[in-house]
Amino acid sequence: MQNVTTALALPVLDMRDFLAAPASAAGGRFVHDLREVCHDVGFCYLVGHGVPPELDAAIMRGAHEFFALPESERRALAIANSPHFRGYTVLGDERTQGVSDWREQIDLGPEEPAAPVKPGDPPWLRLRGPNQWPAKLPALKPVVLQWMAAMDGVGLGVLRALALGLGLPMTHFDSVVLPRGDPHAKIIRYPAQPARSTLSQGVGMHHDSGLVSFVLQDDVGGLQVQRDGALVDATPVPGSYVMNLGEMLQAATSGYLRATPHRVQSPPPNRERLSVAYFFHPRLDSVFAPIALPPELSAQARGGQNADPNDPVFATFGDNYLKIRLRSHRDVAAAHYADLS
Repeated sequence: MQNVTTALALPVLDMRDFLAAPASAAGGRFVHDLREVCHDVGFCYLVGHGVPPELDAAIMRGAHEFFALPESERRALAIANSPHFRGYTVLGDERTQGVSDWREQIDLGPEEPAAPVKPGDPPWLRLRGPNQWPAKLPALKPVVLQWMAAMDGVGLGVLRALALGLGLPMTHFDSVVLPRGDPHAKIIRYPAQPARSTLSQGVGMHHDSGLVSFVLQDDVGGLQVQRDGALVDATPVPGSYVMNLGEMLQAATSGYLRATPHRVQSPPPNRERLSVAYFFHPRLDSVFAPIALPPELSAQARGGQNADPNDPVFATFGDNYLKIRLRSHRDVAAAHYADLS
């Protein structure tokens, strides 16, 4: 077991000046600091992001209301109903590294009709489609979709700052997220482990798959990040999102940018932890070719492929993402993707 550091060990970055004037001196400092953080630890607290605090508060209220519904009503939205991996997952039904995660959640994405899929189409096209919403919480849908739209703006700002930091035009990554990407949101509850349990895994150690991830936390800790051979606590900081990168940016920069492993530990006895995660993904058909970095950055690139030969990073994001979803949700795989086995 690695040592765990409990001090506030992740940097805090304020993107307010960059959003207001990317070409300003203050905007340039954010670009530099963001690049250095994403090369080093790959995680930070992001503030000055422009999302209204009342919108964050509204989606957290929605999370409380959703998990307060009777279990039968949550189970009616089972993720196994959906080939798009949208819906509710009961405690322990999602897996990381083959081990059950002690959390329940509802997975959501862009609200759209199911994509028409013809023979010969890529299997990942089945990921696009409608969400499942609880009938007794009619306010949840507009709040979630409004929050997701706001987070798209945050994600685009981060990508543009990273592009500048890598010596690229500011709009270099725009084509993979505009006019649309394929983002993914999770509203998550981590209950305390049962009294006699010897396990503590809320979510096992993993790295994210896409471009940029954001986590809105409540005041109960549990998120831990690998840094310098230790695990550091991402202690909740009000008004911030915990931000990290996914493996598509790591692969595209030959490892200059980092998709850092992290995990979530279950909360202490008699507590629960709520969070909302937003995965700012590119379009499923996006193909990530290696980026030609400036020589001074290229010299610091570590290599973009993960060490595990059984977990390759595919160039097309849809192939990469579907691989992960099938592995995490065996019930959806069995119900809707048996032809791929």
